[in-house]
Amino acid sequence: MSEPAYYMPPEWAFHKATWLSWPHRLETWPGKIGPIPAVFVEIAAWLSSSEEVHINVLNEAMELEVFARFQNSPHNHLRMERIFLHRIPTNDAWCRDHGPNYVFRQRDGLREKVIMNWQYNAWGEKYKTYHEDNAVPEKIAALQHLPLVAPGMVLEGGSIDVNGKGLLLTSEACLLNPNRNPSMNREQIEEKLRRYLGISKVLWLGDGIVGDDTDGHVDDMARFVSESTVVIAVEDNPLDENYAPLHENYERLKRCTDLNGNPLKVVTLPMPVAVFHDGCRLPASYANFYIANTVVLVPTYRCSQDQKAIDILQEFFPERRVVGVDCIDLVWGLGAIHCITHEEPEL
Repeated sequence: MSEPAYYMPPEWAFHKATWLSWPHRLETWPGKIGPIPAVFVEIAAWLSSSEEVHINVLNEAMELEVFARFQNSPHNHLRMERIFLHRIPTNDAWCRDHGPNYVFRQRDGLREKVIMNWQYNAWGEKYKTYHEDNAVPEKIAALQHLPLVAPGMVLEGGSIDVNGKGLLLTSEACLLNPNRNPSMNREQIEEKLRRYLGISKVLWLGDGIVGDDTDGHVDDMARFVSESTVVIAVEDNPLDENYAPLHENYERLKRCTDLNGNPLKVVTLPMPVAVFHDGCRLPASYANFYIANTVVLVPTYRCSQDQKAIDILQEFFPERRVVGVDCIDLVWGLGAIHCITHEEPEL
């Protein structure tokens, strides 16, 4: 039997579904969890207009509660027949990081969908309880009768982005942090990514944005929007804490090339006006958008840059509707739309 070849599709490849994990941890949104379920309903409603939506819930009681919320939803684009609830318990709601990383495996002329069972340790043991989250990929693989592959490395979905043509975007601040894989160096990490995601070249950014407790997830900074184009958040105010790290990342990206040595097209996204809650700077960024089959959902923060970010992204997705979703409440949990979603590609 030949060695299998793995391939991770880019986010804009056709989806079978999007996965979410229903929010329930009070400590994630201290004193402010009240409006969060309504934000999830709005996001899921938009997604259901595009594809199936699969949601992990804790138990029967939560299943009934969530079903009732959708039944009473005010969103006329909601497609209830595309909403599926699964009793798969979680510790938290960040499905991008604990959810199933679907890839395609080619072996002996056969192509199949598999789930990569990367290890999850709550962003370097920042939170004590994460064992239910770490078990999610295994449970979904059993539910869907899909093969499960364990690369033997800690990796969160928000820390990487791929273009489907051999490039992977990530950050040194996250993947090289000793709280993830202390026994692995840069070369060993790159080798795991090459082998299990089917990429050929890693593009390394530096530090992440202020307020991000993930140690610099790339989905708050820069994202592929096509095989050759990357959008990157850039702060224009030299007095802002994000100015220096984001400009350094911008300069790095401008020096990056594809597998043929051609420079990437690098397009800047604005940063929103700084968002604070209880004196904490929150990781608000327009780069935390999510690409579904017919819509692109963009977090908005009630400032003038919202529409500019939507307009920029609309240029790159002319066949999709780019929609802004108010994330002022959601980002108090230190994440936005991309952080709570995980795509399942169609085989």
